[in-house]
Amino acid sequence: MFDCIIVGGGPAGSSAAYHLAKAGREVLILEKAALPRYRPCSGAVSPSVADWFDFDFAPAIDGKVRRVRYTWKLGDAIDAELETDPIWTVRRDVFDQFLLEQAVAKGAHLKDRMGVTGIEFLGDRWQVNVADEIFTARYLVAADGPKGPMADWLGFRPHRTREAGVLEVPVASPIENGAFSFEFGLAKNGCIWSFPKQQGYSMGISSFIGGSLKDLETPLRQYVSDFDVTFEQGRLYTHPLKLWDGNHDLHFQQALIVGEAAAIVDPLTAEGIRPALYSGMKAGKAISQALDGVPNALSGYTQTIHQSWGADMQWAQRIAGVFFRVPKIGYRVGIKRPTATKRLGQILAGEVSYADIANRVIKRISTSFIPGMGG
Repeated sequence: MFDCIIVGGGPAGSSAAYHLAKAGREVLILEKAALPRYRPCSGAVSPSVADWFDFDFAPAIDGKVRRVRYTWKLGDAIDAELETDPIWTVRRDVFDQFLLEQAVAKGAHLKDRMGVTGIEFLGDRWQVNVADEIFTARYLVAADGPKGPMADWLGFRPHRTREAGVLEVPVASPIENGAFSFEFGLAKNGCIWSFPKQQGYSMGISSFIGGSLKDLETPLRQYVSDFDVTFEQGRLYTHPLKLWDGNHDLHFQQALIVGEAAAIVDPLTAEGIRPALYSGMKAGKAISQALDGVPNALSGYTQTIHQSWGADMQWAQRIAGVFFRVPKIGYRVGIKRPTATKRLGQILAGEVSYADIANRVIKRISTSFIPGMGG
């Protein structure tokens, strides 16, 4: 019997496994896909995540980007630079595999091609079924992403998902001095973004309020023209996006839920990798405490995520609710301000919270469309 079984080998699952294995726990990671595997994701990671681990991320980093470019319907461009450390770009097949290898190096066990078919709580342990095998563990971590069944099986609150897209466009020559690009006028209630990689662009698209975009392809076809590539050069992947929509329990019996399976995704930027790594780390430490007999360690995990992350996400959600309803005004009075990129970098680096800026941002946007108010 294992101390913990983790279902899902993405950043949240591998982070939990790493911290548990580092503490000397017997951990098993079950991943349904054959590894290494691609996952639709534009792949930007704040270097602040290195503070939570004791290894060098360099082998998993595709590039480092400091330049940022914003447009409104491909015009009215704003070019700026982050004042913080440059943001990493990563390829998810490389990045996720690297994280799993770090967990395995600490002693975690990893099995791929292991789709879980069912789970059962046996009073003091979990039984996890796959096609031809049965595994047991005292604790369980659900890390199987927005499409996985674990959240439903464990009885966690369901969350709304929206369809997002990632267009992967390879290029022949390495991209030099690339920028994070954000387009705010082509996608209703949302935006399009492009993150440069060594050999191509990862272009994402999603709505952030209301329902899913009915048409992902048309705005992307318009957008790619700004990069001297064509839509036909790329491959479009669609995936469900499960944005944070309020605090909720993240523990049940001897199980925790982490990452996008738990909707731990920024509702304003769709940033998911950093919060996945954070929730995995906190889950791993909570389970290690529970194994040591610390009372209420698992409920403490829920409380920690609510206080240290969820409390700020309510402000991110409020900003999104105002900005994406009147994006043209938001672009004019928010994005075009000289401090916008500085604040973006500080938020990604964890130096500034949404709570620090939310009231000013919301007031600035709101008063700009009230007659007699604003500029």
